[in-house]
Amino acid sequence: MNRRQIINDPQTGNKAEAFEAADDCPANPNLRRTFGDVAAARHGRRTVLNGMLSISATAALYCASALSGTLQAASAATSSKSRYAFDELAWGNDHTHHIAEGYDADILLRWGDPITADAPEFDVMNQSAEAQLQQFGYNNDYIGFLPLNAEGTRGLLCVNHEYTNEEVMFPHLGRQDKADFAGMTQELVEIEMAAHGGSVVEITRGSGGKWTFVRDGGMNRRISPLNTVMGVDGPAAGHPRMQTSADPSGREVIGTLNNCAGGMTPWGTWLMAEENFHGYFWTDETGFDGEPDASGHPEAEKLERYGAPGNWYAWGKFYDRFDIGKEPNEVNRFGWVVEVDPLDPQSTPMKHTALGRFAHEGAETTLSADGRLVIYMGDDARFEYLYKYISRGSVSQDRAANSRLLSDGTLYAARFDPDGTLHWLPLVHGQGPLTDENGFASHADVLIDARLAGDALGATPMDRPEDVSPRGDGTAYVMLTNNSKRKPGQTDAANPRPDSDFGHIIELKENGGDHAATRGSWSILVQCGNPAIAAVGAQWNPETTENGWFGSPDNCAMDAEGRLWVATDQGRKWDKTGKSDGLYGVETEGDLRGHSKLFFRCPVGAELCGPYFTPDNETLFLAVQHPGTDGTTSLKGFERESTFEDPATRWPDFDPAMPPRPSVVVVTKQGGGKIAG
Repeated sequence: MNRRQIINDPQTGNKAEAFEAADDCPANPNLRRTFGDVAAARHGRRTVLNGMLSISATAALYCASALSGTLQAASAATSSKSRYAFDELAWGNDHTHHIAEGYDADILLRWGDPITADAPEFDVMNQSAEAQLQQFGYNNDYIGFLPLNAEGTRGLLCVNHEYTNEEVMFPHLGRQDKADFAGMTQELVEIEMAAHGGSVVEITRGSGGKWTFVRDGGMNRRISPLNTVMGVDGPAAGHPRMQTSADPSGREVIGTLNNCAGGMTPWGTWLMAEENFHGYFWTDETGFDGEPDASGHPEAEKLERYGAPGNWYAWGKFYDRFDIGKEPNEVNRFGWVVEVDPLDPQSTPMKHTALGRFAHEGAETTLSADGRLVIYMGDDARFEYLYKYISRGSVSQDRAANSRLLSDGTLYAARFDPDGTLHWLPLVHGQGPLTDENGFASHADVLIDARLAGDALGATPMDRPEDVSPRGDGTAYVMLTNNSKRKPGQTDAANPRPDSDFGHIIELKENGGDHAATRGSWSILVQCGNPAIAAVGAQWNPETTENGWFGSPDNCAMDAEGRLWVATDQGRKWDKTGKSDGLYGVETEGDLRGHSKLFFRCPVGAELCGPYFTPDNETLFLAVQHPGTDGTTSLKGFERESTFEDPATRWPDFDPAMPPRPSVVVVTKQGGGKIAG
């Protein structure tokens, strides 16, 4: 399918769904040996095609023993006790959110809430960019929390705003991708731009245990691609490919966009990951098929590898910098990780080019055995790579020096071998194939073209690597959402299912328990989907109930007790499970390894992002994104596209004058105490 066919597909109910469907088309031509091939080689192709794991992987999953080449089934009864102490929530999909019994899930922040002392009240019928720049942004995704006192009752919430859904955001507009953006004006585009980026908001916990935001907090701040000036550092800073007519230095960029997941550094700064930046870039040129045509661009082949221009927003109609024909290098200035100091609202955010340019899903940090900074990052597209960055120096008490660690280190891409070995391949100019002869004239080129460098090194193409949760013992968990474009001949050990609608989770074990190791081992923790349907090939601990299995793992978090929590993003394909997206506790150890329990679920059409725990494990922040949008044609009793005037839900206000509003939810235990404790 091309872009226009996707847009007009009756199964594509909004622009975000169309954007997702377009990303189903792989940009990676290097599919000779994918993660599926590795899995097949490791586990045996017949076993893989039958949806089974290998003896060793399955034994690890169920803690059962292997006899005569077959798996001895795990007992239906187990003496192990779940580490997640809550009564499991029942699955479903309806107009509101649900939380496990004994917990409160309160709305903390909504799109449009004023977060500065001078901000106007939200007026959904009379929006403006000026107002939006002082109000909480749209489609909240990553959440980070920075405590401001020893008790942890006051802190800063750092929230990414990924993208906008104009069909439920603006009155009387409807879907604009289907209409060639005929209704989009510069004013509406500027509101969209103001709603992107991020928010820093002070929050406090009162004596009753409830959290509220401080509207006039002195550190409250909005960051947007409309007007926030950002610096550029690292090996690509100042490179000719980073220079534009507005910035001949190549060291200053206006804004950040499509900020998906992220991370918090050990010294208290916030990492905003730029994901699907390609969709924001525009061209008026079309090919014979009516699709955007970048063939006249000086870097046309490299743009194609990144899927740009996408023409998914009308920004390029009004801002030359998003038109690749008028500003050919601007596209190279996005797709990075941005560091923000939430403690200083006057500070200039910094794009760190040493961390590479790709569709960053997240940037989760941890420390090596000798105190160096390690950052795990997924490139969230089908058949793309998993990356890790290791700083040269160690983290200290000097915050300014610590930030420089993000400019002086080595980026690696992952190769998953069939024998269960994990290799981290350095993206360093002059090493291996990363030479002038192969199109990499400098280390800046290696980082700007990180995907091409991964191709050259032979990294393993994955099933949409998304968020990664590292644990202090050298273990990390990688969320692989799905890959409906993987064919039977493209399966491998680490991506073992063709046409995977449900995804899986991989466990990494770095050698010596050290996150800075360049070798390790890997295994599959769970293969997602309904275990009652043999053709799905799902693999869960047999104690998992019909409420506990899920599809499309996306964001994740490790709480203070080392427990893994997984949030899902099924998009419009939730009809394949019947379940709304939600949050699950997933066991990683012992007899219950691979067991999952449902804790929270979203209203219809929403995706769950975040999650983030306070250090004392007594509060959990969740981001509910794009409520009432995805897959609403499959909602029984509604069965049509959601619009501003006619949404599938009006969560969280349930006000007939208000459309659905992306919101941050704060979860606490009734009567106090630790979450799931």
